[in-house]
Amino acid sequence: MKILGLSRTALIAGFVGASASAGLLLGPQFQNADARPITIQAPAGAPVSLADLIEQVSPAVVSVNVVSEREASDLSELERFFDRFRSVPRPDEEEEEDGPTREARSLGSGFFISSDGLIVTNNHVIEGATQIEVVLEDGRELDAELVGADAETDLAVLRVTEGSNFAHVRFGNSSQLRRGDWVVAVGNPFGLGGTATAGIVSAIAKPGDRRRSSTYIDYLQIDAAINRGNSGGPTFDLYGNVVGVNTAIYSPTGGSVGIGFAITSDQAKTVTDMLTKDGKVTRGWLGVTIQDVTDDIADARGLSDSEGAIVADIVSDGPAKKSGIRRGDIIVEVNGTKVTDATTTTRVVGSLLAGSNNTFVVLRNGARVSVPVTVGERPENINASFDPSEDERPDNDAETEEGPLGLTLSSLDAGAREDMDMEADEPGMVIVDLSTDSPLREIGLRPGMVILDVNGQPLTSVETLENEISATKRRGRDNVLMAVRSNARTLFVTVDISDN
Repeated sequence: MKILGLSRTALIAGFVGASASAGLLLGPQFQNADARPITIQAPAGAPVSLADLIEQVSPAVVSVNVVSEREASDLSELERFFDRFRSVPRPDEEEEEDGPTREARSLGSGFFISSDGLIVTNNHVIEGATQIEVVLEDGRELDAELVGADAETDLAVLRVTEGSNFAHVRFGNSSQLRRGDWVVAVGNPFGLGGTATAGIVSAIAKPGDRRRSSTYIDYLQIDAAINRGNSGGPTFDLYGNVVGVNTAIYSPTGGSVGIGFAITSDQAKTVTDMLTKDGKVTRGWLGVTIQDVTDDIADARGLSDSEGAIVADIVSDGPAKKSGIRRGDIIVEVNGTKVTDATTTTRVVGSLLAGSNNTFVVLRNGARVSVPVTVGERPENINASFDPSEDERPDNDAETEEGPLGLTLSSLDAGAREDMDMEADEPGMVIVDLSTDSPLREIGLRPGMVILDVNGQPLTSVETLENEISATKRRGRDNVLMAVRSNARTLFVTVDISDN
């Protein structure tokens, strides 16, 4: 039983509160008041010791020792995501530089999920592995082979090549976790195998939470100590179920500061089931690049809310192009499922079967339009689909025109379109110059970029731009929406015209 004694401040606060409603308590009256300390019954799930739990699950947890060869500059999307806010090295490794590749000896963690030797760990622990060895709690060292890995979720499945009847654990239901629930992490920090730490669930990410989410994963934030070498290890609830797979830490020092991240068991189970069955994860592909609909984009389009994902670019021979989806369409629904931003849209599309027929609902010219789409299979190198070219100013001999917003523009000729990887008849105008006080400078536009359209209207002349700015002001809006092409990619930007 936990006992909380009242502080002097609390007593004074209680005294003042009583006086306000019941009159001032003096002398013997105060002395006879019940001054016993408040007692609180210890809540369920707060055991005196975690020893029994740790003793039972530890035989299923292994250390993963890897010799690998990796490209020195090869970073996955997940690694780039975490690189935004951590300084701790991604894999727990010692490196030997050797030209464009490097040999790395990694120390990670993992856990058995079947009696016949299937092990879950992180992709970044075994990436590029030429040799994988797992060390069991009893000291046995066993060779393991890769069953399958998925860089997008940083998960991998291994299988030991000898032995059977291994102690194993199961995935729990992470959707039932609440902030404040107790969790236990077991793993191999700094090569110190068999280490257990305990803490609570500090936060649970939701789609769109960029602090704790990547494209395909929402992370649990836990304060059980996670360090280098814990990668790939399990996070348990108090019933011995795996509710997370430890994958990264937030750390300015390289050691635990009480902020660790684990892939939720619900997502981990789905991915590991696919890896076990097929050796890879197959995701649906639409063939577009999309952006969140910001408040400014919603204002420019006259929308009442900023939900959905706006289509910024379309692969020339991709599923979206073939189905009739257009640049500027805002995807708001897929097969009856509402999508709120670019992340949820990507996840919903990624969950679709390649070759399946689906119904997308988009906002186009102020109306909801239903578009039937047959999705493809997501390419392994998604960026190659857009064939980016060098970011350089296109060759263009057309005459220039001065326009609003401090712009000097010129029309596109065939050579400029080819330089920007545009279709032969695609409209647009090249930014030749920007005044020093142009609002376009503030949002990152530069000479050499191409403005394709304004508020959905193809930009074929300076007059088009002037007309759209005037029409936007008449509608009482503060922003115009521009599709801008640079480095063979298209991006939507909003320009504040309220002061122009």
